Amino acid sequence: MRAVTLYAVVDVDKCKGCTRCERVCPVLAIKVENKKAVVDPQNCLGCANCEQRCPEMAITMAPLEQSRVVHESLAEVDMAAVIDLCRRAHLHPKQIICYCTATRAGEVAAAVLRGAKSPEEISRRTGVRTGCKVECIQPVLRLLHAAGIAPERPARGYQWYGLTPTVWDIPEEVKKKYAQRGFYFDEDRKLLDSLVGAGEKGGE
Repeated sequence: MRAVTLYAVVDVDKCKGCTRCERVCPVLAIKVENKKAVVDPQNCLGCANCEQRCPEMAITMAPLEQSRVVHESLAEVDMAAVIDLCRRAHLHPKQIICYCTATRAGEVAAAVLRGAKSPEEISRRTGVRTGCKVECIQPVLRLLHAAGIAPERPARGYQWYGLTPTVWDIPEEVKKKYAQRGFYFDEDRKLLDSLVGAGEKGGE
């Protein structure tokens, strides 16, 4: 969930059309046309990523006349399906996966179940990845992969990177190699599985 109070404004006199803003926007709400950046105010979530990285300082953040909240409701979604998708991604539905926006795994799962097929679309619907824009791509990708969706990375951009290994992905040879050094991967996995399954009743 994200409360949107700002949007990006481009000073066309300063803009050199370098496409830096286009490459860093987590919701693809800004693009360069005719060598000038153009903002889609309907999709801009006011994260200021473009403003912070514009080398010409051609972008400022302006207040919206009417603020809005981006949120994927769980009220009309099959909670059993949400819980199942989260479990397959090794996440608890109530687990916060984006601390900047307090977005929970269940909300992202609901967006996926309602048809979102990319991190950018999920961000537009839930607000996830519009804070620091660093760590939360991982659980988003895990939920998409758990749903059988393999999204394509944007052709141009630094918006997201690939999945990093988790305790569920560690090969047996690695477990054996480090077992003598005090690493207990299987025990860790059992503990995490129990936490994922604890109190799965969903809810807002």
